[in-house]
Amino acid sequence: MCAVSGLALMVGAVPLQAQAKVMPTAKDVVGQMLENERVAMTKRGMYEYVSLERSERTGGHLWMEHVVETPMGRIRFLMQEDGKPLPAEREAQERGRLADILAHQAEFEAKESAQKSDEESARKMMSILEKAFLMENMRAEGENWRIDLKPDPNYSPNGMQERVAHAMNGYVLINQKQLRLRHLEGNLPADLSIGFGILATVHAGTHFVTERSEVGDEWRTTHVVSVLNGRVIFFKTLSKNQDMVRQQFHKLEKPLTLKEAVALAETTPR
Repeated sequence: MCAVSGLALMVGAVPLQAQAKVMPTAKDVVGQMLENERVAMTKRGMYEYVSLERSERTGGHLWMEHVVETPMGRIRFLMQEDGKPLPAEREAQERGRLADILAHQAEFEAKESAQKSDEESARKMMSILEKAFLMENMRAEGENWRIDLKPDPNYSPNGMQERVAHAMNGYVLINQKQLRLRHLEGNLPADLSIGFGILATVHAGTHFVTERSEVGDEWRTTHVVSVLNGRVIFFKTLSKNQDMVRQQFHKLEKPLTLKEAVALAETTPR
């Protein structure tokens, strides 16, 4: 009886020892990361930072802006264009633009609310990550888990944005220690026709990259690349090319009013 009991204890002890060494599944890692991101969004603070952006919004120029976040939207003050300080006349125009925002705060808030996020592609892909993608070949890469993503053929996407996101191959990097999103990337390997090409065609090579870094006690997006090429109904060209880096983050002690944010944006970043 004692021998049997001893064997039972030995057999029972193996799973307990091995349990700590069992590699988590990609689904477990992604699921916990998404939950951590959802919780973090409810506790997100407000920051000021410097943004370097080249996009349609900047007319293809490289803009350096001092950005201040508020509950109503982001206040931006252009400091440099293509590495050069603004001429006095252009700087005066910038200050006038901010004065106009203060004079029409409701319009500013409505515009900010309706404006598409510069992280929209990543948010869309994250929202369908668990249900729309096959997660494969999880392995350690530095401090992160790297997981390859490819469309799940059994998933039926809903809407144009979701169809584009679902058609992409890509990968995700998730910080092993905190299980937070570090990098998300998607690439469209072939042309995507929507409505047999009548409604839209999105061309191969369309892609996005979102990189995030630990800033103080939060994780913030520090690099965004978005390249979208194609055409929509009636052969209208569909194009988006954006490359943006955020740096010099400084957390605000409290949410600012628009007046306070404008005053801060017009100063030299800390």
